[in-house]
Amino acid sequence: MADKRFHLGWFLQGSSVQAWGEPWTGSIGRDWMVPELFIDMARALERACFDYVLIEDSSYVGESYGGARDVYLKHGIAVPRQDPSVVATLLARETKQIGIVPTFATFAYHPYLLARLVATLDQVSSGRIGWNAVTGSSDFAARNFGLDGLPEHDTRYDMADEYMQVVNGLWGSWEPGAILADTESGILVDPAKVHAVNHEGRYFRSRGPLNSGPCVQGRPVIAQAGGSPRGRQFAAQHADTIVASIKGTEGMKAYRDDIRARRAACGRDPDSCKVLFLISPIIGETEEEAWARKRRRDAYNAENLQLRMAHLSKITNIDFAALPLDEPLGRLTTNGHQQSLDEFLRKAGNRTLREAMALYNNTGSVELIGTPEQIAERMGEAMEAVGGDGFLFSLPDVSRRTVAEVADGLVPALQRRGLMRKSYEHALFRENLLAF
Repeated sequence: MADKRFHLGWFLQGSSVQAWGEPWTGSIGRDWMVPELFIDMARALERACFDYVLIEDSSYVGESYGGARDVYLKHGIAVPRQDPSVVATLLARETKQIGIVPTFATFAYHPYLLARLVATLDQVSSGRIGWNAVTGSSDFAARNFGLDGLPEHDTRYDMADEYMQVVNGLWGSWEPGAILADTESGILVDPAKVHAVNHEGRYFRSRGPLNSGPCVQGRPVIAQAGGSPRGRQFAAQHADTIVASIKGTEGMKAYRDDIRARRAACGRDPDSCKVLFLISPIIGETEEEAWARKRRRDAYNAENLQLRMAHLSKITNIDFAALPLDEPLGRLTTNGHQQSLDEFLRKAGNRTLREAMALYNNTGSVELIGTPEQIAERMGEAMEAVGGDGFLFSLPDVSRRTVAEVADGLVPALQRRGLMRKSYEHALFRENLLAF
């Protein structure tokens, strides 16, 4: 019988302040600095046998909407945000098997610093760390690091290609078996198996070797979210798992087929990279309850148009406050998240900004509304149509309740259908990712 199982991840957006106004979160609004909610979440997702938690990040306070920070600060839109390496360390300490994937931008870390940081995380987690490799999308963030702004979109990926060459070289600077720990001879490390990198490139220089020692996995799991043609090429060449926000099973299949073809052209095994599609299910004990929750979410979105436009402004670097609400959008371009803008404009068509925002919702790649059994069935049908590889949950209302609805309601329904693992097969993150 064919293995129908697929992989699951959770897209954790920023720090626990994301949930400060939601019910079932305890005192998040006051105690957001201590990530107890995230720790509880990671434990629950590990119990449910998720592959990984991806910790999303940005390193600036938004001000794209209206040229001011007020709306972002007042409503906690992606601020405050804590350093993902610290949160990742805490989550790794409190779990034993689930993968932990912090986000680090290539413009903000020298390759040596990044390679050393991630190798250390992989060591202290016993081989359960990934790296969500992003090139950055905001000039505001770049200026926080002393830069005038970010390079042009495709140039950022050219730089990232070389960046990957450096970090891979550094992670490979310790050969397998370099650590002898031979008490009889008194030798800890075999010098013949540790090498300098001596990289002298167009954008980066690094001597090496790493002084932190080897990664437990040899190399951490690399996650990426390439959406543009150049981003897809980068992801296909370097990533072990890819995050995709594509609407509908036909588009999902086309995206996955494209990634697999690009990967084969790079000489990499297409089966060694798992594409996970974003979903935002609305779960109820009955179908009627789920649809009632959907109506409440839609009503909230309609009443909070400014907040939603501010969020879209942040990720696209476009000031939607400066555009007329009741006129067609016209042509818009960005040096930020191109896929997000392209998807928004595709759905907008010739509609006005107000009308387009009404259609802009976080339903994910496929709309999933209903009971756990109904949603599990729909997820199975979607994966069968697409061909694999899994889903990444991205919920706008993170709370202990919504996590429990997934981990203790939806996952058992998937397991009953043979669509989800019931235990981890391996100790290392990469091995579990490649188990099926």
